[in-house]
Amino acid sequence: MPTKLTHYALFCLLTGIALLAAPASTETSDQDLVVVVELEDAIGPASASYFIDSLEDANERDAKLLVLRLDTPGGLDAAMRDMIKAILASDVPVATWVAPSGARAASAGTYIMYASHFAAMAPATNIGSSTPVDMMNPDDSGTPRRPLPFPMPDATDEAEDDAQEGEQEKEESKDKDEPADGAAQTQEAEEAEDEDGQAPAPSTAMERKIINDAVAYIRGLAELRGRNADWAEESVRQGVNLPSAEALEAGVIDMVAQTLDELIEQVDGQDYKTPSGDIETLAIESPTIDTVTPDWRVQLLAVITNPSVAVLLISLGSLALVAEFYTGTGVAGVVGAICLLVAAYGMQMLPINYAGLALLILGIALMIAEFFTPTIGIFGFGGAAAFIFGGIFLLDTDVPGFDVSIGLLVGVALVMLILVSIVSGAALKSWRTKVVSGTASMIGEEVEASGDFAAGEKGQVLYHGEVWSAVCSEDVSEGASLQVTSVDHLTLEVRPKA
Repeated sequence: MPTKLTHYALFCLLTGIALLAAPASTETSDQDLVVVVELEDAIGPASASYFIDSLEDANERDAKLLVLRLDTPGGLDAAMRDMIKAILASDVPVATWVAPSGARAASAGTYIMYASHFAAMAPATNIGSSTPVDMMNPDDSGTPRRPLPFPMPDATDEAEDDAQEGEQEKEESKDKDEPADGAAQTQEAEEAEDEDGQAPAPSTAMERKIINDAVAYIRGLAELRGRNADWAEESVRQGVNLPSAEALEAGVIDMVAQTLDELIEQVDGQDYKTPSGDIETLAIESPTIDTVTPDWRVQLLAVITNPSVAVLLISLGSLALVAEFYTGTGVAGVVGAICLLVAAYGMQMLPINYAGLALLILGIALMIAEFFTPTIGIFGFGGAAAFIFGGIFLLDTDVPGFDVSIGLLVGVALVMLILVSIVSGAALKSWRTKVVSGTASMIGEEVEASGDFAAGEKGQVLYHGEVWSAVCSEDVSEGASLQVTSVDHLTLEVRPKA
């Protein structure tokens, strides 16, 4: 017979299917449709999915224009590339607008601005700082922990090699002319700019490769859209920024617009290049604005691709599975499996450092092992340390918004340590407690001989009113007090009580 739980699960399944089939936005038949997508905070898998789905929907609805209102400190390379690919392949022109006042298009946002058909900024906004983030935090050897390889649509390997050779020749000639004062020479090289006003060249081959790669990519986008390629290169090499007015004057953007209506008015009548290379003129007579808001799927994706949430799901899932081993009810096992699968899905969309992930899993495994094989805290405390270090190393990027909260790591580790301490304390207490049941409890107990028996021969003794067979290494007289030394099946080994 179907149970209430089965009916509830079926209802949830049908509701989910209905929500998946529901349209993300309201359809309109207006021919001058302008779709507005608002993207704030760091660019990640969720925001990229939100933008790409909105752009695809705008193409299906034959919209005249998609306006991306942008305010971002940067984001992940993979998410940025997905967004740019969608823009370059879109038949609907994209106008990226940095707004409202005080917003910015930093790092990955600059690349998206350069890829867009129209680039606009509100007053009191800024653009730039496009140097790959991991370049700013190399390891002790000077090599970035993880390069962010940007794609190069319009650059050849030969051009990249020439750029690298040119910079290497500069460094060699500079080394010949500089004095031999090691410490002072190094400090001056790091702080001073060369005669052309350029920042010092990257110090390692890996850094040069990353920088040249990023430069080739953004210059290719600049040439495609007819924008200032030289400033774009400076933004990558030196991390420079420009406010809106100077960006317009330098040819970095196409217009400055305070409001959305002002932006639409300025792009109306402008030419843009289609994916096939044709030039078309944008004509918007009576725009109908449709602002797209993230649906529940995007919001859910944003939650599960949060690194801190992913770590929390892994921890809860593991503990739930341990609880299932103890209880066997099935509920904890289902919850644990769901948590682990959702966490795995979120992890595969993030730039994971697999050494950090391995430490994280090892830490959880050690703390779980403490429950089953109590080692008085050795596994538990070692697992907590591995868990914290694994969480710190887990994300292979320094992009703001994509790091694991140290407070969360310490909090989860403390909760697990408390549980480990309870289990270990109980185990230690049980080891110190005298056994009170079974034959093991008879060791050391006093018995009385119920008759005479010779050494090495079996006799009988009384233990709590019960008659037991016993052997002793010495002769025993009736009524003698003896002490149990061991138990062999139903025979006691005894000795005279001291």
